Amino acid sequence: MTQDAPPNARSEAQGFGLFRPEALKHASGGERGTGEVLHLSPIWTRAAYWVLVAAFVAAALILTFVSIDEYASGPSVVWVEHRVDLTATLATTVRTVNVRAGERVARGTVLAQFHATREAAELSQVESALELALARTLRYPGDREARAAVATLTTERDLARSRLAELTIRAPQDGVVGDVRIREGQRLAPGDVVVTLWDDRAERTLITMLPGHAQPRLRPGMPLRFEVTGYKYSYQELVIASVGSQVVGPAVVRRYLGPELADTVPLDGSFVLIEAKMPDEQFTVDGVEYDLRDGMAGVGEARVRSQRLIFALVPGLRALAGVGP
Repeated sequence: MTQDAPPNARSEAQGFGLFRPEALKHASGGERGTGEVLHLSPIWTRAAYWVLVAAFVAAALILTFVSIDEYASGPSVVWVEHRVDLTATLATTVRTVNVRAGERVARGTVLAQFHATREAAELSQVESALELALARTLRYPGDREARAAVATLTTERDLARSRLAELTIRAPQDGVVGDVRIREGQRLAPGDVVVTLWDDRAERTLITMLPGHAQPRLRPGMPLRFEVTGYKYSYQELVIASVGSQVVGPAVVRRYLGPELADTVPLDGSFVLIEAKMPDEQFTVDGVEYDLRDGMAGVGEARVRSQRLIFALVPGLRALAGVGP
């Protein structure tokens, strides 16, 4: 004799309510049996186990033996040695400009001339007075005043010639005109740069300003990578030649670079100055060679530390392993 299902169960089953008819039938005792054991496939569980073991071993090996590098980077500028800045020594006005940028000149070549009307008139006046004094000395050999006048006028003549010569800028050596910074009719003050002259065969030095905190870790002989601004991935692999012994601020760096180069690099914070010799006069980008010009800026990068990955993730292990910073 079977037990009837509860009224609510029969109504749910007839109306296909919340529970399925099969579930209601089983709950009413119509189907009673022993459940089956849950069977897990041994193939994928075994494979997953060994995959997890291999991943754990690989992670342990990577943490133990793989190293990560720490780099210090900062602004860099190319410095051409034996560069000469020719300046005006007097307040004057430019009369003629005789050369152009990039022109090769020989020693003694006139590069620029300034107006020298007053200086030329002074020299002519002194020379005339000196001739009269010499003539009087020849006529009256015993005239001491004439002899004293000759000595004084000779000194004045030499000074006048010197001032007149300062109004003509000549090349002090063979080289290439790097930059012409004057134009005809321009008014100049003493110290103003007129022309820059440099030897195209002179060595080029890279001056790099790395952050001051990297100074204790930098040594001559360490590699330095230089990327020229405006030429992505145009890396120059160099070797550090010298490292500054002090950490300095922007004001000291500006004085070291000079007013011209200091404006080409951003300066903020503390720096250590390092130098590296550039073996080539050109750099190559996409198969095209370009000259390394004086004042070209970029970014220098030096590796200052290499450490195991596990020490970077868990710094406290350094003390346990007896490894320095």
